[in-house]
Amino acid sequence: MKQATQLVTLVVALAWLTPTVSADVDFNRDIRPILSENCFYCHGQDANHRKADLRLDVRDDAIKGKAFVPGDAAKSSLVDRIFTDDAEELMPPPKSNRKLSAKQKDLLKRWIAEGAVYKPHWTFIPPVRAELPRVRNATWVRNPIDRFVLARLEAEGLTPSPEADRTTLLRRLALDLTGRVPTSAEVDAFLLDNSPAAYENLVDRLLTSPAYGERMSLPWLDAARYADSNGFQQDGDTWQWMWRDWVVKSLNADMPFDQFSIEQLAGDLLPNATTDQKIATAFNRNHLQNGEGGAIPEEQRFVNLFDRVDTTATNWLGLTVACAQCHDHKYDPITQRDYYSLMAAFNNIPETGRPGGGPGRMRIATPFLELPTEKNTAELAAMEADLKKTESAGDTKKKFELALAEWEPKVTADTPEINRNLLPALRLAPDKRTDEDKKQLKSGLRSHFETKVWPAIAAKDPSAKKADALKKKIASYKNEQIPRVMVMQETQPRDTFILDRGEYLKPKDKVSVSTPGFLPPMPADAPKNRLGFARWLFAPEHPLTARVQVNRYWATFFGTGLIKTSEDLGVQSEVPIHPELLDWLAVEFRESGWRVKAMHRLIVTSATYRQSSKATPELIARDPENRLMARASRFRMPSMILRDIALATSGLLVDRVGGQPVYPYQPDAVWESLAITKERDFTYPASKGEDLYRKSLYTFWRRTVSPANMFDSANRQTCRVRSSVTSTPLHALTTMNDITWAEAARVLAEKAMSASETTDGQLAFAFRQVLSRKPSATEMPVLRRMLQRQQSVYGKDAKSAVEAIKVGEAPRNEKLNPVDHAAMSAVCLAILNLDEALTRE
Repeated sequence: MKQATQLVTLVVALAWLTPTVSADVDFNRDIRPILSENCFYCHGQDANHRKADLRLDVRDDAIKGKAFVPGDAAKSSLVDRIFTDDAEELMPPPKSNRKLSAKQKDLLKRWIAEGAVYKPHWTFIPPVRAELPRVRNATWVRNPIDRFVLARLEAEGLTPSPEADRTTLLRRLALDLTGRVPTSAEVDAFLLDNSPAAYENLVDRLLTSPAYGERMSLPWLDAARYADSNGFQQDGDTWQWMWRDWVVKSLNADMPFDQFSIEQLAGDLLPNATTDQKIATAFNRNHLQNGEGGAIPEEQRFVNLFDRVDTTATNWLGLTVACAQCHDHKYDPITQRDYYSLMAAFNNIPETGRPGGGPGRMRIATPFLELPTEKNTAELAAMEADLKKTESAGDTKKKFELALAEWEPKVTADTPEINRNLLPALRLAPDKRTDEDKKQLKSGLRSHFETKVWPAIAAKDPSAKKADALKKKIASYKNEQIPRVMVMQETQPRDTFILDRGEYLKPKDKVSVSTPGFLPPMPADAPKNRLGFARWLFAPEHPLTARVQVNRYWATFFGTGLIKTSEDLGVQSEVPIHPELLDWLAVEFRESGWRVKAMHRLIVTSATYRQSSKATPELIARDPENRLMARASRFRMPSMILRDIALATSGLLVDRVGGQPVYPYQPDAVWESLAITKERDFTYPASKGEDLYRKSLYTFWRRTVSPANMFDSANRQTCRVRSSVTSTPLHALTTMNDITWAEAARVLAEKAMSASETTDGQLAFAFRQVLSRKPSATEMPVLRRMLQRQQSVYGKDAKSAVEAIKVGEAPRNEKLNPVDHAAMSAVCLAILNLDEALTRE
């Protein structure tokens, strides 16, 4: 009897643990991935590439093409073609290098037998808030996220991991929300706080830290392809950092995501747009600017347009649309007409396709906002007053006008240095010139005279020579010193056409502003411009915007999104493990007013987030990527954060928010490869003093040569919304040898040696500064032995000890024994390179 009872109990338990699998074949889950991967390339939406006039992505077309007979697999040619042994008839054809598995063939056969029902791709259907699932272990649940996660774990026969210890939780939160490790005082305060709301209060404090906006701006800068230069050979510098500061300020102010987006896409079109709202539109001027000699301006203008469309679609729609530039998308329902109708919204700004010229390093393309500081205004006013005084004293204005009047009549169409754009008007008889011709000639000739002819004349007149020098000084000052951020501006209406194969010289049908046809249409009364498009993204019926963003937020805190392909939620994306959770979060995000901090708070206060990251061998074998979330994710932190941690733990970090880019330590001649012409100086202008120790966020980012010590970072040349983590010896060479880490270790060693009179106290201090905890009983002997070995090495070579502690510009405590200091510095550098120090647990 007892055995029978145990058997019944075991059967019930197994029934609970067995995942529920639908007997029916589901199109989105089972069939679409097969067709998308193996069939749509040749039998999909792109009519120009379609084979045998057979289309399989639309059910009616597939039936019309006799691919299958719904409900009768035996009469379906698709079944015959996938099961045949005839290489000439087999699908996919052997030369395609695609092959269906026996399971896939069976799924297709069953699907046809069950009626071959198609469904829209699930991300193209508006998200609906699912009911919270029932769970057995309800006491584990802290918020709705946990119900979805736990329900799946229980269905898989898994249990959540225990909660991480408090020190680990504090460190995890601080790194995720602010990019910083907690101080020893912060650790002590949290460990002593026994109030029920201690954790939630900690979260709220971190969310209000100025460092929050700096940390959360990093993935957005990658997505926006933000950099401080244009790229290409000349790689002119820019003032786009003003937009970077706008992002940080907006995130810290908890600007709702819909407002955050609309201002970046169309802030200039808002009623009574503020300066900040105009600066926000620099998002779509962060692309590369090609100023090479052989670049064709109009072609480059279209390159800019294509970049805007692709970046906008990736960021807000979570779709890859670039292939529709040349043809209908082969997988997603995006046509060429859709692509160019969207491009029409971005085609009305007065840009030429070339970055601006002028003296010096700055290359700013119109349109831009000129935003002089108070210092700029005062200095410019002083120079202009000096110029006015000089011109008045020497009567140089009158001399200039007289010389110009004498020179103009002598100009003919055979003067070879004249701008060729002036030649058509110049060749006309004076009485045949239109008012526009006369205006163009007057302006063009005056400019030529002022820059090419007048300097030689002025050189013979001391007053005129001085005035000319002052004008050049003022022009150089304006170009180099007065911030001018490139923005969007709707002042040049243009017609937009579908381009044959994406070639700008081959326009076809004219199109107007519209949104992709497979998505809900823009309201009839919406303005047909960027503002109408931006507002459309946040319509309640829009299926993508909220899903795209919460998926990326999830990746921020768990390393991987609920859909791994954060850049692509289209038909080739993976089938999500937690579709109901993703949709619940999307609806919550939208209905809570698009509040980013509220969504981040929801995620980090969940029991799911608070789990330990420790994993058993069985769990790793069962779920190596932790997609089921039976534990917390563990991943190496971005190199930009690792650099900040090294600076912060040593006390070197300068915590000032915003401002111009800085030039911290880089290898010698890091930009030397760019100095192939004499057009400008590419010597690296290394910073001094506090600017060496600003956060990585503020490091000058040259597109052609990105900072050498920031490995695995986006190149900032194109939009990137999914970070990559690689492991190569070069990473370790950076964190063990780069000046930043070596200097941080030296300064940390000084602090440790001043913090305690005992060796163990010094080691414990350094260890805790970096790892937020005290060394264990087994770790302390290892630290002692390491220090003793280093003392032995440097004790035999005092000269090397002195050289080792010279690294970096931070002043050194000369009272410390060089051998002891060098040895402790080596130990501190080792601590900074521990796996635990480089990893977010």
